[in-house]
Amino acid sequence: MGEFEHLVMLAVLRLGPTAYGATIIEEIEKRTGRDVSQAAAYLTLKRLEKKGWLRGRQEEGDEARGYRERRCFEITEEGLERLERSREELASMWEGLAPGLGR
Repeated sequence: MGEFEHLVMLAVLRLGPTAYGATIIEEIEKRTGRDVSQAAAYLTLKRLEKKGWLRGRQEEGDEARGYRERRCFEITEEGLERLERSREELASMWEGLAPGLGR
């Protein structure tokens, strides 16, 4: 799992089943301080959905959104398992490293 895929999956997990492109981007930007392009986010969402780690669904538009539909995402069981495995792998790699990373 790539770093940005990891961030997108964590954002979806935090936001819950009503997570959609704009809120996912906002969550990542707020928590990391990084600028996220819409193109990168939507390509990653599509890739994660294709891998079976996210499930997308169309949500009807309402008056508040000018009746524009949006695609919402939620993490799948397979996605949760992959995210947990990634967390364990990263924790294992960090284990034993000094806070100064050997400097």
